[in-house]
Amino acid sequence: MEFNRNQYFFLGVVIVLMGFQFRVVSEFVLTEDATQFLAERMHSSGADGAMAALSVGSQKVLHPPEWLGWCLISVGAVLILHSLAMPRPG
Repeated sequence: MEFNRNQYFFLGVVIVLMGFQFRVVSEFVLTEDATQFLAERMHSSGADGAMAALSVGSQKVLHPPEWLGWCLISVGAVLILHSLAMPRPG
């Protein structure tokens, strides 16, 4: 499946908004169900990849790194600019 201009633009906007979300929020607290789901799937209690994790009781607190928000904003901006350079559909 090939993406057209509108799909690139939409994907870019969603990724930019996710980047802003990661820049504004300093931590995410998962519910007990989400923490249990991750524990069953990951089989580890250490750091979860790029995000540092801290267990508080039966809930997990995720601290995304500062660069993640900037990275998502940059990728989204490139996708938006790419969509504007493509020919219009139809």
